[in-house]
Amino acid sequence: MFKIRQRNCMLIVTALVLAPCIVILIVMGPELSNEQSLTQRLAECHMRLQYLESMYRARQEDVALLSQYFGQLQQNGNMTTSFPPPLPVANLLDGLSPEARQLLKNASHTTKAGPGGGMVAKQNIRLPNAYHFLPHLLDDAGSLRPSYLQSKGRTDVSIVLGIPTVRREKQSYLLGTLHNLIENMNEEEQNETLIIVYIGEIDAEAVQVIAKQIVTSFEQQVEQGLIDIIAPSPSYYPNFERLRITLNDSLERVKWRSKQNLDFAYLMAYAHSKGTFYVQLEDDILTKRQFITTMKKFALIKSALTKPDQPSWFVLDFCQLGFIGKMFKSAELPYLITYFQMFYNDKPVDWLLTYFIESKVCRTDKDQKHCNQEKAKYWQHFRKSLFQHIGTSSSLKGKVQKLKDKQFGSKVPTFYAHTHNPPALVKSSIAPYKNYLLKRAYRGESYFWGLLPQPGDLIQFVFEQPILLRRYLFRSGNSEHPSDRFYNTTIELLPSDSLSENSSVWSNYNTTTDGFLIVGSFDNLGVAEGLLDPKIGPLKELRLHVHSDSENWALLSEIELQEIGNGSKSDENVAKPRYASGS
Repeated sequence: MFKIRQRNCMLIVTALVLAPCIVILIVMGPELSNEQSLTQRLAECHMRLQYLESMYRARQEDVALLSQYFGQLQQNGNMTTSFPPPLPVANLLDGLSPEARQLLKNASHTTKAGPGGGMVAKQNIRLPNAYHFLPHLLDDAGSLRPSYLQSKGRTDVSIVLGIPTVRREKQSYLLGTLHNLIENMNEEEQNETLIIVYIGEIDAEAVQVIAKQIVTSFEQQVEQGLIDIIAPSPSYYPNFERLRITLNDSLERVKWRSKQNLDFAYLMAYAHSKGTFYVQLEDDILTKRQFITTMKKFALIKSALTKPDQPSWFVLDFCQLGFIGKMFKSAELPYLITYFQMFYNDKPVDWLLTYFIESKVCRTDKDQKHCNQEKAKYWQHFRKSLFQHIGTSSSLKGKVQKLKDKQFGSKVPTFYAHTHNPPALVKSSIAPYKNYLLKRAYRGESYFWGLLPQPGDLIQFVFEQPILLRRYLFRSGNSEHPSDRFYNTTIELLPSDSLSENSSVWSNYNTTTDGFLIVGSFDNLGVAEGLLDPKIGPLKELRLHVHSDSENWALLSEIELQEIGNGSKSDENVAKPRYASGS
């Protein structure tokens, strides 16, 4: 009897618990079903919206292509004088969608009947291009048109050097890098090279400032066509605030590396028709003598030794750091450009290069060792690095970059010694730092490093005996402190004998109130050098005269005063390239 009562109690409790649940299911069931249906419909609408957006972008692409088509017709003067248009112009229409091409045919009443009166279908399949990966480019017809271009049209060179640069908050290494690259090329190498400086700034004023610095400092090289300067349209870049956060990086870092990928893609796109090989560099590096000849010879040897049944190299590596010193065949750059455009928001540029090579050669059924062996066939390394990274202030705010390539070889010299300077008393109103004294720099033992120069500061060389000076050379800054240069500083001489009023020297040089001749000044690269007019005669004193405040300290890494008749001694210590290092 007790067990029956216990069973009845259990049934009653179960009924009491289940009854509310059944009521809830009966009442809420349709609502849950409606919510699921609504969710599916929203998902369907979202996918439909994505499709419609892609169609809208396709129409925008048609408009962009037609704009380029008519623009080139006008530029070539063919709007009314030539039909059909030249082939390169007409080929633009091949990129139009089938619908747009059909509309053009209908508008021009040009149709072609097939057998039996039917229409002949000649529609091309439309392949993805930059507009699919970077749809924001369609928002402005001029998004791929450079906002600044300085070029003499040099093409068909052996090697193109690509150097991206931006405005840096602390110090810029660009001019020193260009100076070092050019100094380490002979005339033949310069004639078969093109240096492209890409200014990755959207602010027009910043672009103009950087471009003016380059043109002013390297006027001859720009005029000869050795240096091209290019900057993209601001609309080339997407809205960086809307980028996806990837790799758990901060938004600032994602923006920085995504922009770098797009900068490399634009630079490579401009460069790929300019020469046989393309070498990616950075704006804070130094190199070795005859690096152009060395790279070209290595590339040609590797190409010649490739057997017909073996894969040809894809990248030759002349530096162990990041993306510095990577050489590609220009004809193969479009592969990288497209890859960078596809994944610009996902990974840093040097990672993308690694993944690109792995995608070409690595197999899922093999281990990492096999993958590395296959990669080595496509990515080959030069035995010693030709480039060294010298910058410490990254273009990413707050990032300090101290990486050095150990394969570069001997340490980069911080000064160049000249031990045959004439005897003199040296003194300066610029306070020296620690043991970096002016007298030690003059004797060739170290370099002079002084605290912030002020207007009126002097560095004086008072000769023990009046001397006939043939040449002078002062080089400021060095590889470790490239911005510690002399700015707005003149070279002034005091003759030991009074010059006659009729002397031609007075018409050739300006003078100071205390009787010094102003014979030169430091240039934008921090160098002052020149040959002196023998009519000036013997000198009592030579001095450097600072005329303005400086934001940096001042460093003299080379001092050479060459006397007339002592050329044989000084020739042993001729001025070397600013950052050159032995190979």
